[in-house]
Amino acid sequence: MKVHDSINVIGEPLQICSENPKTGFLRDGKCNTCDEDTGSHTVCIQATKEFLQYSRFAGNDLSTPAPQFGFEGLKPGDNWCLCALRWLEAHNNKCAPNVYLMRTHMRALEVIPIKLLKQHAIDLN
Repeated sequence: MKVHDSINVIGEPLQICSENPKTGFLRDGKCNTCDEDTGSHTVCIQATKEFLQYSRFAGNDLSTPAPQFGFEGLKPGDNWCLCALRWLEAHNNKCAPNVYLMRTHMRALEVIPIKLLKQHAIDLN
């Protein structure tokens, strides 16, 4: 498995998104990615009630526990590495959660313009 460079959208080292719950395609707490990550789980979000409801409605239930996968389910306020296309879809439907730019992998920019991410950035000064 070839893991892509651990660089964020600002061009700096990728920071941890969440260790509780443990997130990322590689379950390393970061939004790291590799060639096998076809969903591009690269956007570090802070979940909101609105987004979790939208995501469930859109067919990706992130709030219901799935113990067979060691997944407790997300609640508002949790951080999570979200698929770039899912974030963009939520944005287009006016339900996008806020993002952490320092924790979002640079490969997210292949799908989402930096301008949109900055509009939803929690950690932008």
